[in-house]
Amino acid sequence: MTFFTSGRFRRSFQYAFRGLAYVARQEQSFRLHIIATVLVIALMLYLGVNLREAVILFMVITSVLVLELINTIFESLVDMLQPRIHHLAQVIKDIMAAAVFIASVGALIIGLLIFIPYLVERF
Repeated sequence: MTFFTSGRFRRSFQYAFRGLAYVARQEQSFRLHIIATVLVIALMLYLGVNLREAVILFMVITSVLVLELINTIFESLVDMLQPRIHHLAQVIKDIMAAAVFIASVGALIIGLLIFIPYLVERF
């Protein structure tokens, strides 16, 4: 029994990138989070944040992007069941949007707490 084959491994990456491409094409909020990610990484490099702060920022970025992907999954599942929609279907979508919103606000606050001292020092 083989646990690892290069073909399976390659296909796993293909599926993952296909999923990312789908979400990037279909979800405006995911594209906005990607833009924010690029800006944060650029600011990290420009300001030279320390390793601990960089790790924290990457953890926060990852959590927001993963929550956005999970939100898209739930929205897609609920939309698939639209003809037989239950009154809680909209509640599920709203709660998932709230989870992404809370993570995004938390990420913004953490980013500000990390970046403001560097910006004050630099300017």
